[in-house]
Amino acid sequence: MRGTILILALVATSGHGTLAKGNDVHTRYQYLSGHGCDDMVEWDFKCTDGRHSGEWTKIGVPSCWELQGFGTYQYGMRFYGKATPEGIADERGLYKTEFSLPENWQGRQIQLVFEATFTDMYATINGRKAGNGLYQGGYTRHTIDVSDRVFFGKKKNRLEVEVAKESANQQVNLAERRADYWNFGGIWRPVFIVSKPARNISRVAINAKADGLFMADVFLNRALAGCSVGVDIVDAKGAKVGSCPAVAVASDQVTVSFSVDQPRAWTAETPILYTAVFTLRDTQGQPLHVERQRFGFRTIEYRHQYAGDQEDGVFVNGHKIKVKGVNRHSFRPESGRTLSKQKNIEDVELIKSMNMNAVRLSHYPADPEFL
Repeated sequence: MRGTILILALVATSGHGTLAKGNDVHTRYQYLSGHGCDDMVEWDFKCTDGRHSGEWTKIGVPSCWELQGFGTYQYGMRFYGKATPEGIADERGLYKTEFSLPENWQGRQIQLVFEATFTDMYATINGRKAGNGLYQGGYTRHTIDVSDRVFFGKKKNRLEVEVAKESANQQVNLAERRADYWNFGGIWRPVFIVSKPARNISRVAINAKADGLFMADVFLNRALAGCSVGVDIVDAKGAKVGSCPAVAVASDQVTVSFSVDQPRAWTAETPILYTAVFTLRDTQGQPLHVERQRFGFRTIEYRHQYAGDQEDGVFVNGHKIKVKGVNRHSFRPESGRTLSKQKNIEDVELIKSMNMNAVRLSHYPADPEFL
């Protein structure tokens, strides 16, 4: 591979943890599905119409149900501009699965995450509504706090999900179901559990500049006056290259800002990444939660030409670049919109083989692995 692609949408990702052990302060993950189309996990399934409909059977998750032998194949273009046309395939998929959670996760915050479902979704867990009911979002990640709805240890949890191929929102259908591509239905991307300590860091927003200035907004899951947040920066080998003393929290948000001495900058051709280790501590200085985020030190700017000798264009770390890229869909003939880590890497390699350095992401959010 000749390098990486400049993706014009910057995200930070966290690594997957292992099962928790006593007083665990780390974020942990447990997958209820496979990670992609090459390691699907079977769930109970019934399709309401089309092929192999009307009876309970099995389906691999994540997947597009048409590619698994269910429902009706339909290409959206013939219904272009019509919100509720005759002859539209509007079957629903009913899913069921059971899972267990570690006994020592009791008392932690438990979140149920759907990476992408198409299109409208309604879920229950142990017979109780999960979240606020109907969810409309397609490719956008849907996270539901189910801490008060799950069992731990030997008692299993039962997850039931109903997915509608057509949205109840006509504007969603016009924008997404009536275009020039296949209208697949299903749980397209992974489903997993995120386990955090009861008092935790909900999310962080990092802005790290090429000169070493590191800034981050840290959002907590509740107001924790008197607590504090500190940050350590480590390189790919795990060596600490910078740190920020603990910053006091007044409510449920805090901003940290400090400088790292001479960091190696990220570019599309030298994709050097660091890890920020955020530690939330209680009023006695004891760690409550540790959250890790990968990031790169880089400054990306667009300059307008104000003077005759001043260059304009896109600059990365002060150097002007030419953006050479393509549009890209998440798609394979064998698996539809459900991909895998390897298939995402194949797309990157294909784009790089054409001597390109950018990809347009405005179709919809890409797989986190592609980012």
